[in-house]
Amino acid sequence: MPAFWTEADFDDHERVELVRDRASGLTAIIALHSTHLGPAAGGTRFWHYPDPAVAMRDALRLSRGMSYKNAMAGLPMGGGKAVILADAARTKTPEMIAAFGDAVEALGGRYVTAEDVGISEADMVAVSRRTAHVSGLPSADGAAGGDPGPFTAKGIYLGIKAAVAHKLGRDDMAGVHVAVQGTGSVGGGVARLLAKDGARLTLADVHHDRAAALAAELGAAQVPAEEIMGVACDVFSPNALGAILDDEGIARIDAPIVAGGANNQLARPEHGAMLAARGILYAPDYVINAGGIISVAVEHLARGQGRHGDLDDVRRRIAQIPERLDTIWRESDASGTPPDVVADRMAQSLIGR
Repeated sequence: MPAFWTEADFDDHERVELVRDRASGLTAIIALHSTHLGPAAGGTRFWHYPDPAVAMRDALRLSRGMSYKNAMAGLPMGGGKAVILADAARTKTPEMIAAFGDAVEALGGRYVTAEDVGISEADMVAVSRRTAHVSGLPSADGAAGGDPGPFTAKGIYLGIKAAVAHKLGRDDMAGVHVAVQGTGSVGGGVARLLAKDGARLTLADVHHDRAAALAAELGAAQVPAEEIMGVACDVFSPNALGAILDDEGIARIDAPIVAGGANNQLARPEHGAMLAARGILYAPDYVINAGGIISVAVEHLARGQGRHGDLDDVRRRIAQIPERLDTIWRESDASGTPPDVVADRMAQSLIGR
């Protein structure tokens, strides 16, 4: 693995740690981008990477995105991320999760973790036995906490509606065609919310059976995962893994709006300008998908004060996502600057960069 400071995505990160526990087989990277606004908060991803260098790039990009996400959401939290390098069989053991919890504890509160791809609420409960610096734990009725996925989905749903209003001049979603890539906790939640509004849906997932079941439930169309980006629609909503908006991907898009929850959708910075040049309205991912971290942060901050997180506060903060997006788009329209650049500048100002 090359030195992380030579990576193109190294952005003066405050701390990057390679964690190796031979006894449990744990190999992980914990990247803290910024603690300017508070402890670095961001989930843990459990994933099989074909090359450890790819895992490092993922950790660097994701942690920077969390700094921007938390700042733009108005949270007193910095940005961090962890990736656990899974083997090809995605072997996960209690010993491995415990060792990861010890690694979080060793950071002394500078990093607060929660669920991400491949990590469950039960995993976070196991981590909480080793450290208090964890969120996304089961909650009491009416309190913030638990799986952040539904909160992420809610924010994306509201953001899609805002994008349709801004770009298409539509105040309702009836008949609006949305192509949803990824039908897991987040993408599936987005699809269900849109279906209630009468949106026309086309779904795809690498797990074909999962997409098929959701399509049957919602009366939606389904296409193979490799075809979803080329579907002619009103909104393309990426809710799987990132870096799909590259030269080839952008050329395939047949929609005036891209708005979804996947992290780091732009493969490289120049791809935001490429979307803008095609007249495609882009919802910066770390703004539209902030619902989950809002829940995580409210839960964690409340627990530190010996109380339950206020679910109404979570909902109120998520409801502000459309306004933030509209501010970005209006500035973009006025200045001719792509929305991703407008958002980045706002976030960088907030974290003192």
